[in-house]
This record gives sequence, C-alpha cells and structure tokens, in this order.
Amino acid sequence: MKKEKKPIIETTNLSKIYQSGNLNVRAVDNATISILPGEFVALVGPSGSGKTTMLAMLAALLTPSEGQVIIDGYDLSQMKEAKRVQFRRKNIGFTFQSNNLVPYLTVQENVEMMLRINNQLNTDGRKKVVNLLTRLGLDDRMRYLPSQISGGQRQRVSIARSLIHDPSVVLADEPTASLDTERAYQVTKIYADLIHENGKAGIMVTHDLRMCKYVDKIIQIEDGIISNIIEGRGTIDEFISCA
Repeated sequence: MKKEKKPIIETTNLSKIYQSGNLNVRAVDNATISILPGEFVALVGPSGSGKTTMLAMLAALLTPSEGQVIIDGYDLSQMKEAKRVQFRRKNIGFTFQSNNLVPYLTVQENVEMMLRINNQLNTDGRKKVVNLLTRLGLDDRMRYLPSQISGGQRQRVSIARSLIHDPSVVLADEPTASLDTERAYQVTKIYADLIHENGKAGIMVTHDLRMCKYVDKIIQIEDGIISNIIEGRGTIDEFISCA
C-alpha cells in the first residue's frame, strides 16, 4: 500500500489582526491550508488581500495573532524567538521580489552566503553551489556582481540562494513582478522544477495567473479569507483560461 505523504506546511485557523484606531483589522482570517512535499502552490488575490502577510507568517517572519503554523511537524508558535530564527534559517528559503542580493558579493558568493550562515560552507558545499548555478544557466556569470547581470539572472541567483541550504519550505513573494513575460515564465518553470525534483513545499505569491500554469494548486485569498482552493492540472488550466 502506498504510504500517504505528510504535509510539510500546515496551518489551522491562522489569523493576523492589526489594530486601527478602535477597529481590529483581520489581515488574515482563519486560514487553514496544507502543502505536501513536492507541491508548488500559487497564492493569489487582489492587492491588500493578505497574501504577503500570510507568506510572512509561514516564513516565521511574523507572529500570528491566532492559530497555528506547523512546518515539518514543528509548531512555530511554541518556539521562543531565538529558536524560531534558527529554525527559519535552516528550514525556510525565501525569494524576495527585490532579490536582496548583496551588491559587493559575486553571484557565487551571494549563494555561498546561505551556506556560510548555516555552517555548511565546505568543499562539498561549494561544489553544490557551482552545480546549482550551472543548472540555472549561470555558470558563466558566477564571478559577476549583481549589477553586471540582468534582472532575470538576478532572480535566478535569488532562487539558488533560497534552495542551496536544502530547506524543506521555499517561499517566493512576487518573484516575477519586475520581469518581462518570457523571463517570468522561465524563472517560474525553473522554480517549479526544482521544487518538484527535490520534494520541497513551495508557495509563490503572484498577481499574474499566467504563471500558474506551472503550479499544482492555487489558493485564492480575498479580504484575508481563503475563498477558494483549486487543485489538479486540468482544473487549474480551466480556471486560468476563464480568468
């Protein structure tokens, strides 16, 4: 009998509440989701719907007001801050919209930085960096500074940096927002391929439904509430064609 996969990411009644004057604003309201190993998910919704707040809580960058975030069986709400920082550094990879590459480090050094932070920068680690950058088509750009490469290449460096330390969860906040359509498709496909091949749980926040052709699940959020979850390639394709 086939063994059932356990989710890498689970949330239960996850909420983030901000106070605005006398009002409580629920940026995320009772969100319950589950992401399996090797599953690439798009989190979609209009501006201000709670996407980035949701991603920040999953990344252990923001503390929930209510509910649970469980990553690899660990309840983040039960961790003290120092432990949560350590857990995030080891188990979560994050690709920011703005790349956040260190301008005075080369492409290779930017990726090696994550291994250095996690005390994994050794001979094998350096080989792993070279292999991953080669896979991403950056073998001839490894000694370049971020300012010397294109926007699409910088985004691929950011993807490499988010994956190099072998996290179980990889998150991306609008990774294609500043790219043209061709580069956006290229970056999203690479991201999806690496998540699928390495059994990660991946979530990408995006406004562009065209990028969803590479995902396994779409989670729609509106006014902080999960309004729809679409699974299955055929169903996703139908949803995109009607959007």
